[in-house]
Amino acid sequence: MKKFFMIAAMAALTLASCNNEAQKVDSAAAPSANNGEMKIAYVEIDTIMNQYKFCVEMKAELEKSGANIEKSLASKQQSLEQAAAKFQQDIQANKYTQQQAQAVQNNLQKQGADLQESQQRLSQSFAEDQAKFEKAFADSLQNFISRYNKDKGYAMILPKQGLNILYADKACDITDEVVKGLNKEYKPAAKK
Repeated sequence: MKKFFMIAAMAALTLASCNNEAQKVDSAAAPSANNGEMKIAYVEIDTIMNQYKFCVEMKAELEKSGANIEKSLASKQQSLEQAAAKFQQDIQANKYTQQQAQAVQNNLQKQGADLQESQQRLSQSFAEDQAKFEKAFADSLQNFISRYNKDKGYAMILPKQGLNILYADKACDITDEVVKGLNKEYKPAAKK
C-alpha cells in the first residue's frame, strides 16, 4: 500500500510540473500584441482583389478578353458546322463528283484543324495574360506591404484566403488600410 501512495504522489507531481511547463511554453510561444513582443496582422486577399482598383480593372479586362475569345471561336465553330451541314446536303443531292467531294471534305477538315489550333493558341495567350496579372498583383501587394510595414513594425503580415487561417482576431485585420494605401498609390495605365 505504501508503494501505491508513492507512485500516486510521483504521478501527481509529474502532472503538476507538466501543466506548469505547458503554461510557460504557451505564453512564451504566443506573445500578445499588447505587451509589444510581437505584432501580427493579416489581410483578406479576396477583399483586396474586389476593392483594389488595379485588380478590378484587370479582372474586367480579362473577362472582356475571354468573352471576345469565346465569341470569336463560337462564330468560327458555327460557320464550320454550317459548311459541314451544307456539304452533307450537297452530297445527298449528288452535286459533287467524287473528286470535288474529296476536295471539299479535305477543306472542311483543314478548317477544323485550324479552328482547334486557334483555340489552343488563344487559350494559351489568355492563360499567359492571367499569369501576368497574378504576378503583377502579387508584386504590387508585396511591395506595398513592405513599405507599409516600415512604419507599422509587424513581425508578420499573413494573407487570409479561404481556410488558410482558421481563426484571427478582427483587431489584427489591416485589409482596409492596405486597400486604401494600394488605391492611393495606383496609377491606371494609359488606355490603348
